[in-house]
Amino acid sequence: MNDSRTAGDGGPIRVLIADDQPLYRRGLEVVLHTEEDIEVVGEAENGEEAITKAEELAPDVVLMDVRMPRVNGIEATQSIRDRVPTTKILMLTVSDEDSDLYEAIKAGASGYLLKEVSVEEVADSIRAVMQGESKITPSMASKLINEFSAMSKRADERERLPVPALTARELEVLKLVAKGMSNREIADELFISENTVKNHVRNILEKLHLHSRMEAVMYALREKLLDLRDDD
Repeated sequence: MNDSRTAGDGGPIRVLIADDQPLYRRGLEVVLHTEEDIEVVGEAENGEEAITKAEELAPDVVLMDVRMPRVNGIEATQSIRDRVPTTKILMLTVSDEDSDLYEAIKAGASGYLLKEVSVEEVADSIRAVMQGESKITPSMASKLINEFSAMSKRADERERLPVPALTARELEVLKLVAKGMSNREIADELFISENTVKNHVRNILEKLHLHSRMEAVMYALREKLLDLRDDD
């Protein structure tokens, strides 16, 4: 059990669960209740209710299913990011469709997890997105990379504006972020401190005028700053 405090006010991380399956919501709530640094503050059974409760409760993190009635999770994500920009969205879904992954990240989600992950991984992912990291199931990370490599090819003929210059080290960090690695894993890979990794990520986002790590990866692939196709 983790007793760290990562919410902005030093208190527990406040979580809203949005899923149309009551038993799944209840199961998540029961298990997350055992985490001292996480507090479930509300539930929603559809996207419309998720938007309303997010505005009302201003949670730190929303666990969002993709396919829900009335308003789907991707549309709800976009609305919540517009209305409550401090709230992080972590998709938790059975959908491994490329299009759902792409649209969720485009809408502003900070991560995309399949429901096959353990509840312990869900708790760790909640903490990670609160620290500014992006969490994505490895198999889905590969799909994201492939999708944006394809997008980059399709964009060959369009006129591209000049892109901000990233340093060689920033490009290294961005490539490892694209592989779904955490700050700690990147630090170990590059033999630098975790704080240095965080500084590089912050600089990358500032240079690209973006808000999340996954947006930076998408941008870099689209603008051909990265080419991960030949990597192992």
